[in-house]
Amino acid sequence: MFIRVYSCLNSRVSNEPNLLSDQIHIEQLEISAHVGVPENERATPQPLTVSISFWPYYEQRDMADKIDNTVDYSIVAEETKHFVRDQSTNLIETLADRLATHLLKTFRIQKITVELRKFPLEDAKHVSVTVTRTASVG
Repeated sequence: MFIRVYSCLNSRVSNEPNLLSDQIHIEQLEISAHVGVPENERATPQPLTVSISFWPYYEQRDMADKIDNTVDYSIVAEETKHFVRDQSTNLIETLADRLATHLLKTFRIQKITVELRKFPLEDAKHVSVTVTRTASVG
C-alpha cells in the first residue's frame, strides 16, 4: 500500500465546506470481491485493487500532530477491505459507487475518488472504473 498526502491549503474545490483541505491517497490497496456479471464469476472472490483519494473535513487549521484531528488512512483501508468483502455485485461500477458512498458516510470526508481495477482480460493490464462523490453540505 502506497500513501500520498497532498496539501491544498489555497485551492477551492466546489462543494467543499472549508478552504483548508488536504488530499490523502491510498494507491492500489489489494482486496478480493465477489464481482462479475456471470454467476460463476461471482462464485469465488476475485483479486481487485482499489485506489482511494479523499479530502478530510478539518474543523481547525492546526491538527496539533494528533491523529484524532484527521482521518486515519489505515482505518479507511481496513474499512474498505471489510466493506468490499461483504459485497456481491455484477458491476465494478456498482461496487465503486457503494464503496465511495459508504466511506463518505463513515468518515469525516468532504470528497472522495475511488478507482477499482479488475484483471479479467488476458491482453490488458486491467479494466477500471473511477467514481468521484461529494458529501452533502447542510
